[in-house]
This record gives sequence, structure tokens and C-alpha cells, in this order.
Amino acid sequence: MVNVLFIASEAYPFIKTGGLADVVGSLPKYFDKKEFDVRVMLPNYTAISVEYKNQMKYVNHFYMKLAWRSQYVGILEMEYNDIHFYFIDNEFYFSGFTPYNNIYEDMEKFAFFSRASLSALPLLNFRPDIIHCHDWQTGLVPVYINDTFHAGSFFQGIKTVMTIHNIRFQGIWDVKAVEDMTGLDDYYFTNDKLEAYGEANYLKGGLVYSDLITTVSESYAEEIKMPFYGEGLDGLMRAREHDLVGIVNGIDYGIYNPERDPMIFQTYSAKDFRKEKIKNKRAFQQQLGLTQDDKKFMIGICSRLTDQKGLDLVDYMIEEIITEDTQLVVVGSGEGKYEHLFRHYAWKYPERISANIYYNEETSHRLYAACDAFLMPSLFEPCGLSQLMALRYGAVPIVRETGGLKDTVIPYNEYDNSGTGFSFANYNAHEMLNAIRYAKYIFQHNKRRWNQIVQRGMEADFSWNVSARKYEDVYRKLMKK
Repeated sequence: MVNVLFIASEAYPFIKTGGLADVVGSLPKYFDKKEFDVRVMLPNYTAISVEYKNQMKYVNHFYMKLAWRSQYVGILEMEYNDIHFYFIDNEFYFSGFTPYNNIYEDMEKFAFFSRASLSALPLLNFRPDIIHCHDWQTGLVPVYINDTFHAGSFFQGIKTVMTIHNIRFQGIWDVKAVEDMTGLDDYYFTNDKLEAYGEANYLKGGLVYSDLITTVSESYAEEIKMPFYGEGLDGLMRAREHDLVGIVNGIDYGIYNPERDPMIFQTYSAKDFRKEKIKNKRAFQQQLGLTQDDKKFMIGICSRLTDQKGLDLVDYMIEEIITEDTQLVVVGSGEGKYEHLFRHYAWKYPERISANIYYNEETSHRLYAACDAFLMPSLFEPCGLSQLMALRYGAVPIVRETGGLKDTVIPYNEYDNSGTGFSFANYNAHEMLNAIRYAKYIFQHNKRRWNQIVQRGMEADFSWNVSARKYEDVYRKLMKK
């Protein structure tokens, strides 16, 4: 049996701000339990709902030295969906309404969490063979294992994996302040270790000291070796390219299943979507106050409203996108300029565009079930989960060929009638508009081909089963090193 411990800053359903939580909350369920015992360690945020707090059991507590401070560390545990979760408790660090605050507070918070997670391990009835760290918040775990924990026999032979979910977020702050927070020696703050461009960088520390690095799609693993995508760490990624593996994320097919989804108006499958899916569109049009017309080409956007998601391209072309035969439904929140953009056009064309400037799980499920197409023109996209949900629900993705979007959406080829969506290569508003117009042309003039595209997308397998097998291979290879 190979024991694996995920250490992460968030996991669904306990705390979620993005796709990281979906990965950490879902992936452990899909490992072969005869060979792998995968458990998860999280901070015990006060923002976690009382429903889950009441199920947690006290394990132990102790005081831990963090640089010159002595800090309380509590350990709680619970089982959820057959997965064992541990929670590190400390109200000083983990109070508040959100898991993340100002960066200088988060740097100390996650230094504490990383050290406390390792300090707690000998008190648990579980010794991991592999510690799998996720994003910059856990970047110090491999560093601490190399430092003070290395001397202890308990930690001898434990392997570490570092997963980059988005290399843009690195955990960067002043070197002297970070030395004071972490208790690490000057030795670690050189440009071949934690220091980068004059500042301390948690993600870099994790990438330098981990045994293996993974990221969330094969294309993104290649992209982050280049300056444009590498966010200053491209040189390190090239240096460690033999230890870098891209594994595309999956989605939980138990939650995202149009055959049994209680949140949508009408359930349907890859076999009967031709008759049943349209009922979702009609009901959604009515709910949102859009013109009720089956022939309108309904495009969905469900996203954080930020530059990364390619919304400046949408801004540039929005009048051309929402012509009389097209409807646009937006769900999400983010930068003020994009919130105002969609609100303005919803006011200007209330029968064509619906701006839902919030995130709501039910509304997002209804969007995937109702829309004909799903637009995701990202500047960069490590993996992306939204296009996988769109494929699952038969909303044909229109995407830019970057990162996970390139790996998961096969562009339609009219000559051999293949593909699961539409794509464009360059970050260019006119190319995006051409892809949208091409998709709309097929939808309006060749419904048989369109339905075949929908069916191929719905039948594609992007469940965690596929990804989990690849992670299992990675773990097996790591154990042989």
C-alpha cells in the first residue's frame, strides 16, 4: 500500500475559491484503494460551515516553534465521501470570512500551515510515502523537509510532488520578512533556492526541493518553459523539465451529470439530448427574460471576469457577437470594467444578453444545460474546468488554443466530420469572432453535423478516472527512485 497525503489550502466542499478546491476535493476519490491510501490535510478555517465542523473529531494538539514564535497547533479529522481529511487548527491564522487575505498575512499563515502539517504527522496513525503539495501555499513543505525535518528518521525517504495549478500565483514577499516568518536560514535565500528577482518566492522553493513537479495539462507543462507563460520561472522549469509532468484535470461526473442533475430544468443524456436539451434552453430564456426562440444561438460565459479569461477580446467584439440571431448569458464576477461591460449591454439589449454578476452553482449548471455554445477565449489557461463541464452538458466549446483548452477541445473538421468544439490559435479578437461565426453557421445550417459535435463532446471521458490512472503511474515511478 502506498500512502499519499495531499496538503492544500482549499478543498471542496469545505472551502472553495477556484478550481484548486475541485481538484483536491475530487481526485482522491478516484485512486485504486487497494494500492493507494490517499488522505488530505487542510487548514481549519473558521469560514468552514458548521455542518462540517460538527463532524470533525479532536485528535491532538501541541505547541510548535515558528522562527521565534511559539504557536498552538490543533489536529482534527473527519471522513467525507470515504476520504480521510485532517485539519490543522489555529484561530489566529485561520479566522476570517475568506481563506486568503493580504499577501503579507498569507505568507506567514502558510509558513505556519506548512510547518504545522509536517509537525503533526508523527502524531497521526498515518505515515505518508508521498506528500503531494498543491500551489504556492504549500511550497515550503518540501523546503522544510529538506531543512529541520530531514534529521528525523520519521521523514527519511518521504517523497514530495509539487503541483502547479497556476504559475502566475507564486507567494512573493520581502526576503528579510520571510526569513523572520519562516525561521529558515540565509542559506535558503539565494537565487538557486527561494530567492527570485530580489524577493522570497514560496512556489520556487517548492519547485526546487520537490522530487517531482506536475501541472494540470500537457500543453501548459510545455508553455511554462517559455518566458510569456513562465511568469519569471521559465528558466527553472526548463532546468527541471525531466521531472515535469502534465496531467489534465478532470471533473466529478457524479456532480456534473446531465442525466441526474437536480439543478437543471430537464435531464438528458447523449442519447436523447436532441429532444430533451432544448427544454432547458426554453426555460432558461424564460427565467432570464430573454426572447424565447429555439433558433437563437445561445452562447454562455461562466467565469471569473478577468483579463486572463480573454474578456478584452469579447469587449472589443461584443456588438458583432450579439447580433439579432444570438443571445449571450454571462455568469460570474470579477474586475469592475467587465462587470460594467456586461451590465451595460444587458441594459442596452435586454432580449439578447443576460448579465448575472455573481457566482451561483445552480445558475452555472443551468447555463451549461441550456446554452448551444460555451465561449472561453483565454489568454492562458493551465487546464480549465469550465470547458469540461460544457462538453459534459453538450454546450459546444469555442476556445483559444492554449493550455488545457488545447488539450481537451478537438477543433471541428468539416472534411472528416471530427471534433468536439471550435478553436482559434492567436490571441486576436477577429479570430475569435470568426470562430464564433463558424460555429453559428454550423448550428444554423447543418444541424445534423452540429448534433454530432454535441454527441462526441458528451461521450468524451474527462472524469477523474482517466487522470487518476496517470497520477498512479507518477507515484509508482517516484517510489522506485
